[in-house]
Amino acid sequence: MARGSSGIVAGLTAAAVAAVCFLAYQASANAPDSVAAPTARSSGSSTAAPTEKPEAKREPLAIPADSDTGARVVYALKDRRVWIVDAKEKSLRTFTVMPSAISPLPGVYRVTSRSGTIKGSDGVPIEHVVRFASVDDVIVGFSAAQDDSMHSPDPTIKTGGVRMKRADGNAMWTFATVGVKIVVVP
Repeated sequence: MARGSSGIVAGLTAAAVAAVCFLAYQASANAPDSVAAPTARSSGSSTAAPTEKPEAKREPLAIPADSDTGARVVYALKDRRVWIVDAKEKSLRTFTVMPSAISPLPGVYRVTSRSGTIKGSDGVPIEHVVRFASVDDVIVGFSAAQDDSMHSPDPTIKTGGVRMKRADGNAMWTFATVGVKIVVVP
């Protein structure tokens, strides 16, 4: 008789597990969206307020959304980054820069002049100078040090050279001819 009763118990247990699984599935399938999806909450949090959707994360190397349109050079002050953008909104190149002691305000500028090789206002030999703004009588422009350095500028000297690596300076020189749009964003 022991064998018969253990088989019955096993059968009833299997039926009970199947019933619980079926009821759990039905409950989750019919639950409202507010309780169906698990949410991340800190332990001890008991607020019933709906959680806000997280902001969409911006791709770190994506062209800033607030940077105008068309062929342009975008200079993001906070990110210390430049994008060279073609007319089809494709980033041709992006790279980091070392900001000058003087920075232009966010806005749209145009390349006003260029110089192949000169001495920078800080005394460093530079090349591929692309000028686009003036702030307090200081000319602001992109350039590359001939020794490929990107040192922080001396904050006591008013300089306007936004430094980049020589390879990036070559790309800038090729793209940013006189009249090309330069967009400065925060």
